[in-house]
Amino acid sequence: MKLQSYKDLIVWQKSMELVEEIYKLTRSFPKSEVYGLVSQMRRAAITIPSNIAEGYRRKHIKEYIQFLYVANGSASELETQIDIARKLEETKDLNYLKCENLINEVLKMLTVLISKLETKRYPLHPNP
Repeated sequence: MKLQSYKDLIVWQKSMELVEEIYKLTRSFPKSEVYGLVSQMRRAAITIPSNIAEGYRRKHIKEYIQFLYVANGSASELETQIDIARKLEETKDLNYLKCENLINEVLKMLTVLISKLETKRYPLHPNP
C-alpha cells in the first residue's frame, strides 16, 4: 500500500493523539506553570507531528530524515518534561501513564522509520 499523505503514517497519528493528551494533562497544572512547564510541554508535543509532516513533504530522504530526527528530539524533550511534571506533582495520575505510553510508542516508531529511510538513496517523491 502506497502512502497518500503523512496523515497515513501511524507515527503521525499517534503523535497527534499525544498532542491531545498533553493538552488534557496540562489543563490541570497550576496557573503559575502556564508560561513554564505547560508552554514547554505543549510546544514540544506540537513539534513532533509538525516535523513528521514537514519532512514528509521534502523531496529528498536526507531532508526527511533530518526532520524526523528533530521530531525524535522533541519527543525526548517531552518525555523529560513529563517526568519532571510527574515528580513535581507526585502523582500516579492515569493521564501521565497514557502520555508516557504514547511517547514510548512514538519514539520507537520514529527510530524504526529513520532506520528504514536511512537505507534508501533516491528522492522521496519522484513525481512532484
